[in-house]
This record gives sequence, C-alpha cells and structure tokens, in this order.
Amino acid sequence: MADPYTHRLIEPKLRLSESIGRPTVALTFDACMGTIDERIFSTLINYRIPSTVFVTARWVKHNAAAVAVMRAHPQLFEIENHGAKHIPAVDYATRIYGIQTAGSQNAVVQEVEGGSDAIVSTGAPKPKFFRGATAKYTQSAMRQIEEMGYTIAGYSLNGDAGSLLDRTGTERRFKSAKNGDVIIAHINQPTRHAGEGVVAGILDLQQRGYQFVLFRNRPELLDRAAR
Repeated sequence: MADPYTHRLIEPKLRLSESIGRPTVALTFDACMGTIDERIFSTLINYRIPSTVFVTARWVKHNAAAVAVMRAHPQLFEIENHGAKHIPAVDYATRIYGIQTAGSQNAVVQEVEGGSDAIVSTGAPKPKFFRGATAKYTQSAMRQIEEMGYTIAGYSLNGDAGSLLDRTGTERRFKSAKNGDVIIAHINQPTRHAGEGVVAGILDLQQRGYQFVLFRNRPELLDRAAR
C-alpha cells in the first residue's frame, strides 16, 4: 500500500516580507502555452509595471517576438521557469486538473531542465525560480528541484483562477491584494474575459499606491507554510 504522505500533494505559499510604508506586491504570470495576451502585456509596458513571467519551453518556441520584447525591457520583465511541456512536477503517476504528471524523478528533472534550457537559449539569464504546472508538488519533488538550485515559486493570491474567472471576479481578487502578496495570473489567454479583469486589477492597485517588484529584487522572499 502506497504511503499517503509520499503521495501528498503540496501547493506551497510564497509571500514577500511586508514593506513599511508603501504597500508592495509581486505580480507573477504563467505563460503555459498558446500566445501572449496583448491586453495585459501592453498595460505592463505602457504603465511601467514590473512582473515576473514564468514561461514554458513550448510557449517560448512559439512566442519569439514577445520574448524579445521582455528581453528588451529587463527592468520590467523577469523571465523564470515554468517547465518544458507544462507537466506537473510530481514524481508519481496521477492527474491534476486532468493533466498527467511527470511520474518519476527523472521526468521531473527533464521538465525543469527543459524549461531552463529554453530560457537560456533566448539569451536571458538562467532562471532561479521554478513554478511547475498546476503549482502542486510532492515533498520529494520539491526537495529535488531545490537541490537543482531553484526556489519553488509559490504564491499567496490566485488572481484569475487559472484564467477561468470572468472580468468582475478577477478584478475583485486583485482588489483583495494585501501588502506582501505574491499574485499569480495568466498572460497566455487573450480570448478569455479574465484578462480584462487582470488589467483593471493591476491599474486599480497602481492607483491605490501599490508598488510592484520583481522576484530578483526581493531576496527576502519567504516560503511559508504549504496550503
């Protein structure tokens, strides 16, 4: 009989240490597959809002122009690792949200290294953070990824529920952000209404005086208790 602890899935939480004075959040996006959501992308550029974008190798392959824009604006975009093929970094066979997991330690390594290699091939620095598909892991897979030199990039506020929320629901979640939150949303779903809410939510936070920081500029990131 399988050890239930070994197969327990963990969704790690990550927050910034809270700043004194002006509230601060880290805005992060997943680019899983598909294309770029220009509504969000142009807002980030036009309003000079920094964000950390987690890209897969498959997304990089089909979005060279967007990657080039990110590389041209290093003060706005930090490119980090979302894996090779958007496969959950779980070292036993199961499905999460209908997605087949990596299934073994070797497959987890391939998923992580494949994502990193694709980023480096664009001329970007080697990533330091990893966020796997579905953001769920086993304890053993997390240990393995950390031994490879990565920090697991959890989050504290799910801004768009996998881009499945409507505009109103997404905007409401962004408005609930607190000082120190790491927000996750998606930048690869240009046809979904969630993107409209992401734009509205970002601009609302900016208007309320929030500052946005890149992961690489906040070494005091804390990996707190798993959900």
